[in-house]
Parts: sequence; structure tokens; C-alpha cells
Amino acid sequence: MIDMTEPTESSADEYTIEPAGPKTALVTIIGRPSAGKSTFLNTASGEPVSIVSPLPQTTRNAIKGIVNTSLGQLVFVDTPGYHESEKKMNVKLRALTAEQLENADAILYVIDSTRPCGDEERLITNLLRTHQEKLVVALNKTDDSRSRVQEARAFVKTELPSLSDEKIFAISAKEDTGINDILRALYDLAPEAPHLYPEEYYTDQEVDFRMAEIIREQAINRLQQEIPHALYVQIADMEMKKDNLMWVRAFICVERESQKGIVIGKGASLIKTIRIESIKAMRKIFPYRVDLDLQVKVDKNWRQKDTRLDKLIR
Repeated sequence: MIDMTEPTESSADEYTIEPAGPKTALVTIIGRPSAGKSTFLNTASGEPVSIVSPLPQTTRNAIKGIVNTSLGQLVFVDTPGYHESEKKMNVKLRALTAEQLENADAILYVIDSTRPCGDEERLITNLLRTHQEKLVVALNKTDDSRSRVQEARAFVKTELPSLSDEKIFAISAKEDTGINDILRALYDLAPEAPHLYPEEYYTDQEVDFRMAEIIREQAINRLQQEIPHALYVQIADMEMKKDNLMWVRAFICVERESQKGIVIGKGASLIKTIRIESIKAMRKIFPYRVDLDLQVKVDKNWRQKDTRLDKLIR
């Protein structure tokens, strides 16, 4: 959590989190795949709310991260990367993003300033043109030598002419640069309203969902080509044992038998690594120890099944 008050001279090295102020806003984050939306959310929340991967479309759900400061409460909704594709899964992801825009008090549009702003970026600006009054833009990845901030800014001004310069910011979510400026701009758009969550919350995710996402993050960052997109994680069983131990049985589900062997690895080396690293990540988040029984199974062609997609994308 971030204290938005300015430190006094006597307390420059001590930041005290004051009670959250009276403003509350639901903020939808939108952007192309790999624009840095999840990294922004994790940095702003101060906790690993959304999984991060160099692979596009890692996020498959509308994931919430909550920021409480002296100015109020911002409830961010991290949406899947928005891009052109008529595959069944992507169509559902795009519909999810559009729905979140309608419900938002404010919208944060994240642009990867290292990539040219072309037709896929225009898909998003066309969607945002009727929402300019509640829009803030983050030109992200300014820490990268390939960043072209002025080109990205010019694109935004052309595509969204009603948006004022004061709502466009150059930031680095990875390096935590310019994040407070974004938050202040969003608070300016936030109405005075009761908070949606207690001040100690930084996400509303259920335990089983968080565990599944941790396992998926550890898996996809160790796999290549199509396999990361062809897997999901199913939490089959959870039970609190004695001595503050949570026992969990989970399955990494893939589409084909050949993918199953790749995820398991030679001598079960890869699945063991995924299990161990997942347990380490869970220990940093949950107030109890976790014993993880992790297996791999096949759910043939699951990305073509509406019933499966409806359960996974929400």
C-alpha cells in the first residue's frame, strides 16, 4: 500500500499509512498483451496480486487488486490482454474486458511504449473513445532503451483527442516510477463513496484461485511455445491439517498426451520444480504451511469447450 501524503522534513524516512480517505473507485485496467498491466497492479498494490510472465495473455480473468491510501480506496480490475483474434477463448476474453469498462468509475489504459502503436492499439482506442471522461493513460516501460514515449503520446492525442495532457503519464511499472502520479489522477476521478473492502485487503481472490494462479505462473514460465496457453490448473481438494498445514491436491491440465510428458519432464524433474517453487511462493502469501500434491492430466481440446471456458474466464 502507498501513502499518498507528502512526508514532512522530520519524517522523510518514515511513511505512515493513514486511514483510507472517503473516495472509492472501481478502476478497469486495459491494454494489449504484455503491456505491463499485471506488473502495474502488483506494484501499486504492493503484493503479487496478478501473475506475471513474458508470454502474452497470461491473465485470463478480471483480477482485482486493492490500493488503500489516505486519499481513499482504488479497486483495480486487471483484464486480459486485448488483441485481434477470432479464436473462441480470445473472443470470450475480449467480451470480459468490454464488460469491465462499462462498470468502471475510471479506466487505466496501459501502453507498451517500446512497441509501435498500430492496428491492435487502435482496437483499444476505438473501444475507449466513448469513455474519455474517465480515462487515464500510462505510457509504460520507460526504463527500456527502446521506449518511444513521444511517439506513443502523439498516438494517444490523435486517437483520443478529448483526453487532456494531464491524464497521460510516462511510467515504469517495473521500476515503480510514476505510479503515484497515476494513482493521484485516478483519485481525482473517484467519487466519494463507501469503501468496497476492508482497508487491510489487497485482493478479493479466493484461496483456491490464488493457489491455482501461483502454480500456473510457475508452470508457464518454465515452458515454451504453445504449451503455456494450452494449460490450466485445477484445485481438486484442500484440507486444513494439524499444525497449521494446508494440504492441497492440484492438477496441471493440458490438451494432449504429448504435452503431459513435457510438463512432467525427464525423470519428473520439471513437475517437481514447479511443485517446489509453487510451495515457496505460497509460503510468502498464506499464513500457513502448504503441502502440495501436484499431478498432470489431459483435458482434450479444452479451449474449444464452452463449459470449460465459462468456468475459467470470469
